Amino acid sequence: MTTRRKFIKNISAIGATVPLINSLNATANQSKGPVILCSRGEIWGEKVLQPGWDILSGGGTLLDAIEKSANVTELDPDDTSVGYGGLPNEHGIVQLDASIMYGPTHNCGSVAALEGIKTPCSVARLVMERTDHIHIVGKGAQEFARVHGFKIENLLTDRARKIWLRWKENLSDRDDWFPPSDGNYDMERTTGTINVLAIDSKNDVAGITTTSGLAYKIPGRVGDSPIIGAGLYVDNEVGAAGATGRGEEIIRTCGSFFVVEQMRNGKSPQEACEALCKRIIDINGGTKNINFNDKIVALGKDGSVGCASIKEKKGNEPKLAYWSNDGFNVYKGTYLIED
Repeated sequence: MTTRRKFIKNISAIGATVPLINSLNATANQSKGPVILCSRGEIWGEKVLQPGWDILSGGGTLLDAIEKSANVTELDPDDTSVGYGGLPNEHGIVQLDASIMYGPTHNCGSVAALEGIKTPCSVARLVMERTDHIHIVGKGAQEFARVHGFKIENLLTDRARKIWLRWKENLSDRDDWFPPSDGNYDMERTTGTINVLAIDSKNDVAGITTTSGLAYKIPGRVGDSPIIGAGLYVDNEVGAAGATGRGEEIIRTCGSFFVVEQMRNGKSPQEACEALCKRIIDINGGTKNINFNDKIVALGKDGSVGCASIKEKKGNEPKLAYWSNDGFNVYKGTYLIED
């Protein structure tokens, strides 16, 4: 593991000096041949990327590779931020969002507020491949999935249900719910998502973003993940980007599109991700107003990668995992605010 160092960059856009916490390996790592990455580090990264890499390295299709990797998390009940096992909305109902985009054709598909289907990214792919639509939501998305053979199931796991019930007990001391048995009202509201981006041996690019969204959200709330240009964007001439975290901030900045366009204008994936984080701080009036977090990952057409987040605890740099002909690797990015 390399030694970390800190250095200061002036961020003129927000009229202040903000520390950019940088790992020495946050440089333009570049790989030849197929590359597949996800927005998780070493704990989840290898098991997520293994099926996708097996497909890519075996000559399979780019879309199959990213879908199968994204499905790993969607089907895992231990992940409370994506697919089956995801935390529900305020009514205790799991609503899922996902998007997919294919660089060679610039085609895309997405679903939002989808209930009862464990693998929303697979439904999003069908929207892209079997309709002339891009975005299908709610009951319409569920019915579309059903007629294509997807099984409608209860996605609320026992673990997620218990976490949701504790959240309800934390809401107020003036409602009819008794407080938590341990008296602890301090409960963090979680976000979570996974991005899977890849380049195949033909140098074509594609990506997926999939999530269960903001925990305990108002029913029907849609974040950035299913919105093309926000939670995901792919350009076959440049590369791809995906976002996680507070989706409203990513939507307000067209985050993934912003990152890809920064790359088009000459920035590395790492520099482009950092630029988005700075932009989000800027539109919120500076670091004093940041009470949320966002993370962005990017993949350049040349196989280079980047990763940045707005804030992290000391020593907890944002990470992504990627698999290439050089094997499995974890990349440590940068963050701007030390929490």
